[in-house]
Amino acid sequence: MTLASIIVPAFNVEATLAETLTALLAQTYPDFEIIVVDDGSTDRTPLIAQRFARDARLRIVQQGNRGLAGARNSGIQAARGEIIGFCDADDLWHPEKLARHAAHLAANPEVGISYSGSALIDEASRPLRTAQRPRLAGVDASTIFKRNPIGNGSAPVIRRAVFDEIGYCPRQEPSRIWYFDETFRQSEDIECWLRIALSTCWRFEGIEGLLTRYRVNSGGLSANTARQRAAWERMVTKLTPLNPAFFAVNTPAARAYQLRYLSRRAISDRDGARAWELLREAMAASRLPLLEEPVKTGVTCAAAALLNAAGRLGKARIAGEQAR
Repeated sequence: MTLASIIVPAFNVEATLAETLTALLAQTYPDFEIIVVDDGSTDRTPLIAQRFARDARLRIVQQGNRGLAGARNSGIQAARGEIIGFCDADDLWHPEKLARHAAHLAANPEVGISYSGSALIDEASRPLRTAQRPRLAGVDASTIFKRNPIGNGSAPVIRRAVFDEIGYCPRQEPSRIWYFDETFRQSEDIECWLRIALSTCWRFEGIEGLLTRYRVNSGGLSANTARQRAAWERMVTKLTPLNPAFFAVNTPAARAYQLRYLSRRAISDRDGARAWELLREAMAASRLPLLEEPVKTGVTCAAAALLNAAGRLGKARIAGEQAR
């Protein structure tokens, strides 16, 4: 039986950590360890983790705050498993998730990254009516760049050999191995997945089922779109030297998909002006999202336009009332 490691980055997650660890300890796969990386928490996170550490399958790594990428890197270095999964400390795993991915990897030695779809839940763990249902097969670097089928950091289970192949010692910290780039506080997932796709021969492949429950936090989404966009553009700049021809061909469409995604985030936060601006920029970058996914893009366009119009009408009404 192959040992599996589940890494849980944890920073000030006292509200959700117990639920996450309870779900992970309920995995049906018989041979696994959980590594909670306390990333410099200042709340009750360490105490909650210590309570669960009574179970011999769970270990705690404590460090000063390094961010999500740094916590994952520390977890990978501490892991003993041949396959490694990540579960953010506010997400949940289906009891069969680890077993399903382990079987998938065992049956397909050329697959290095196994992932699943994700059901979305709200802050109270109530199911939402939406889900991430990714493409499962025929995934190459261009698919990852444009659509990121993995969807979120709690979805994949990855062979240790993949990380051994991409790890590097950065100039600013030559004594430490980085797998995820710790200079990124956003887009660290897609940077890693795309680097794997461009620099190794490992295959990405998904399995059926919504085996991850991905928590969506309400509020403040659109205010963060500028930083998300900047991080994505920096990721492109960093990775372009790996394959300049690939990025020359694929960046316009990938940028359009990214801007559409950010527009949808702004819609979720009821920021119509920002949503409409981002969608206009997306269509200026490339019309491929409209051609490949006309329904989703059309719905996004309609929602952004209506929300933007409603916002402008509301501002005009307020201005009129103030002028009286």
